[in-house]
Amino acid sequence: MAKAKIKRPAIPKKIREAVHLKYNGHCAYCGKDIAYKEMQVDHAFPLHYADYYKKNFGVDCHDIANLEPACRSCNHYKREMTVKEFRKLMSTLHHRIQKQYIDKVAIDYGIITLKPFDGKFYFEKHNRE
Repeated sequence: MAKAKIKRPAIPKKIREAVHLKYNGHCAYCGKDIAYKEMQVDHAFPLHYADYYKKNFGVDCHDIANLEPACRSCNHYKREMTVKEFRKLMSTLHHRIQKQYIDKVAIDYGIITLKPFDGKFYFEKHNRE
């Protein structure tokens, strides 16, 4: 059975601007500079946990405290995961990359180098200014 689609309300421009400024125009996850028009707004605590979030944290999941600026890559890769689930996925990324033949060749030739994810997202390494 398919998961019911959750209606995502439009985020007002004033809130989107505040989200963009949370990390001075950087993606909360990878830290890449993102232009306001390219930014996607991620729900750090996913929408399908909205009731749980409200009950346990007393905050609406659409509150700015739960909204993070994200680049398209991070937002699409994170999907509906919590930050904890996303961290776990990222911690195994280098192993999954090494299993692909073309990447093995690139590693052997020194074209790319891999290092494990250090377990910290940009928002955890940098204070909001």
